[in-house]
Amino acid sequence: MKFCWSTLMVNNMEESLKFYQEIVGLTVDKRFKAGPGTEIAFLEDGETKIELICNENNKEVNVGKDISWGFEVESVDKMMIFVKEKGVDILSGPHQPNPHVKFFYVTDPNGLKIQFVENI
Repeated sequence: MKFCWSTLMVNNMEESLKFYQEIVGLTVDKRFKAGPGTEIAFLEDGETKIELICNENNKEVNVGKDISWGFEVESVDKMMIFVKEKGVDILSGPHQPNPHVKFFYVTDPNGLKIQFVENI
């Protein structure tokens, strides 16, 4: 079995696309209308794929507080500087639970925790 993608309902498609393109570094693969008031965008980078769905009739997006998506980066220190320069607040970190991994968290425009991970 192969994992296809993870889906996130979003409050604002443009704001979410900007975050995932500029901060995370994903590119839009497909973007289309999916009926009245609904738009879907797929973003990717290699095997990483996410689906964003914006429904103008559902403005009460509720992301669970215990869910996060992790993205690998070359350097946590450089990524922390980058996100701060882009005006993204660091939620927590950096954390280094063992000598082989270091990470920190931010939140996306919908409140989803995003973890940037450096494998050392």
